[in-house]
Amino acid sequence: MATIHPFRGWLPIKDKIDEVACVPYDVISTDEAAELAKGKPDSFLHVIRPEIDLPVETPFNHESVYKKGAENLKRLLQSDTFVQDNKHAIYIYQLETSAHTQTGVFTCASVQDYDDEIILKHELTRPDKEDDRTRHILTQQAHAEPVMLTFRDSADITFLIEKLILTTEPLIEHQGEGGVTHRIWKTYNTADFVEGFASIKNLYVADGHHRCKSASRVAEQLRKERNTFKGEEEFEYFPVVLFPMDQMKILPYNRILKKVTTDQFEKLKIEFNLEETTEKSPSEKGTVSVFYSGKWWLMTLPEPASSSVVDSLDVARLQNGVLEPLFGIKNPRTDENISFVGGIRGTSELEKLVNTEKADLAFSMYPTSIQELLDVSDQGELMPPKSTWFEPKIKSGLIVHTF
Repeated sequence: MATIHPFRGWLPIKDKIDEVACVPYDVISTDEAAELAKGKPDSFLHVIRPEIDLPVETPFNHESVYKKGAENLKRLLQSDTFVQDNKHAIYIYQLETSAHTQTGVFTCASVQDYDDEIILKHELTRPDKEDDRTRHILTQQAHAEPVMLTFRDSADITFLIEKLILTTEPLIEHQGEGGVTHRIWKTYNTADFVEGFASIKNLYVADGHHRCKSASRVAEQLRKERNTFKGEEEFEYFPVVLFPMDQMKILPYNRILKKVTTDQFEKLKIEFNLEETTEKSPSEKGTVSVFYSGKWWLMTLPEPASSSVVDSLDVARLQNGVLEPLFGIKNPRTDENISFVGGIRGTSELEKLVNTEKADLAFSMYPTSIQELLDVSDQGELMPPKSTWFEPKIKSGLIVHTF
């Protein structure tokens, strides 16, 4: 059963929230981070993207990058920008837009739960990204950003969340990009939350696979160095926001092909009976909208390669039945002819990329469902790369976990 661990979070003071809060490290490039942090010395981007404070030619994994991140975090925490709670707490995190609200529990999860597959994953991790995040955590002696997890809802946990929201004022209310309001509440009465999650069989990684794996690697290394036992020290726990599955919103992860010949498109058109359409986004599972040479086409995906949960995913049906046999893309993780565009950028971004000749063809996908994610995880299988795009995103810098 799931273990959660209340902790003494570091939170920015009210007057500094807007200066500190930033997007997660993995949704922007270094150049974008540098632009967003311009004129904002307290932006948390200086912690999670510290290369923006170093010469442009500095490699992303140079020792100076990790030292700079630790230096920037130390400066923020020792200034009057952040204050640490004097007691272990549970936090409630709410994301609200005009059309969607999701509310979850911000706490720490157990590395041992991750290692023992109580926390289930659905993606492979890349060693180079693992190495990078592991070095950041070790050098900073902190887990600077939370992981987004989901779980099958519990009436008890929902009651506890709603009771806290109705009876207390939020500590933090921040207006973020894209019309997203971020709110955080806090309680020191943590026992009921701990007990509530102890009855949950599994937690599921929604967003943050590399941060989970890196937290595990950090704990393994520090146990050996400090001669401690599993679960004994604060580094055995890493920050997460746990959202009920029925509140999660997944957008499609679209695909672009950089080079497509006329013959390849004609073959695609004939084999899959493409029809011209005004539908830029597919309206149902098993269909894809295709943009090529200024026109949108509707395509029905080939049947799944097998009866497995993974092969039934639209992204797998596209990969196995179209991308590999027609376009020779055997490994979408490494093939330079394919790129991925998060659904938050919309179909206009796909049109722009094709119309400006940065790509020849775009696939607008139907989103993977949260139930499909849980089913894949429960079966111990892995999704193809870039299968899900969760929106809205958790902000970084609102709560920090140090050890």
